Amino acid sequence: MYVAWRDLRFARGRFALIGAVVALITLLVGFLSGLTGGLAAQNVSAVLALPGDRLVLQPAGGAAATFADSSLGDATVAAWTATPGVRAVTPVGIAQTRAAGPGGSGGVALFGLDAAGISPTADGDVVLSAGAAKALGATAGDDVTISGSAYRVDEVTGDSWYSHSPVVAMTPAAWADIDRRLGGQGDATVLAVSGTPDWAAASAATGTTASTPLASLTALPTFRSEIGSLALMIAMLFAVSALVVGAFFTVWTMQRAADVAVLKALGASTPMLLRDALGQALIVLVAGVGVGIGLTAALGALAGGALPFVLSPLTTLAPALVMIALGVLGAAVSLRIVTASDPLTALGSTR
Repeated sequence: MYVAWRDLRFARGRFALIGAVVALITLLVGFLSGLTGGLAAQNVSAVLALPGDRLVLQPAGGAAATFADSSLGDATVAAWTATPGVRAVTPVGIAQTRAAGPGGSGGVALFGLDAAGISPTADGDVVLSAGAAKALGATAGDDVTISGSAYRVDEVTGDSWYSHSPVVAMTPAAWADIDRRLGGQGDATVLAVSGTPDWAAASAATGTTASTPLASLTALPTFRSEIGSLALMIAMLFAVSALVVGAFFTVWTMQRAADVAVLKALGASTPMLLRDALGQALIVLVAGVGVGIGLTAALGALAGGALPFVLSPLTTLAPALVMIALGVLGAAVSLRIVTASDPLTALGSTR
């Protein structure tokens, strides 16, 4: 057993300390990742659920297309419907307002579309997402009031959100009526288009933009700013973890430089010593990251009811693997001391 492995046995306190630091950084990264995923879901889950291969938006005033400014008239809808290769065009109207129900009131996002399993069939009915049903205290069969009009709740479906507002689905005619009362024109906000047309040519011909649902998320300004800020914090925590682990193992390796030189003088090969040092770092990282991810999962499960937190492999295992990889990379910086150790120094040739 070489020096690095013996350190793990005889310096448990010091390695427990660095392991605790790694665990705390992992907890921060994991919790921020889960929070980012939850906030993203409450921002765009309804957009990602729209039934189309591409989402078509209308730019306004020469600026980039956004969901807030897009408005597609009947002529544009007809042009896309007549485009060769298009199988289906679903106009979707989006507006935000307040609603009141038997058990409460709050802001909601109104989606007007004709899609089986998403919208109601009657103009006087609405379909509530789980978040809207909870905020309004309503269940199937209850009445809710939106912009002064009463609607019957046809059913309550999955948890769907748009720009941090729970979704209420309506028929296109009912939505257009409310949109006009809110100051709009009653035109669709976005088209969910399915098929295999020449997307670039069709967009150019209609003066619109056609993007995949995932790419269209950049048309939500709140999504860009919110997720960008959280992603920057996560990236900075990753960088801090690499620096902390690298600094720790650099100091540790410098302290045992003479011992490493003695081992080389006794015949230990450099590759063996490198594996020894990297193995030590890997054990500390795996233990610390494992504890951090365990705490993240436990706290995320507890906070899921109060915070928009997503607990999934993408928010737990992915950050854990990145933390381990960056930690090993940081520890690798210290390995030059192992490769540069001079056996003659250990034998006293320069003393």
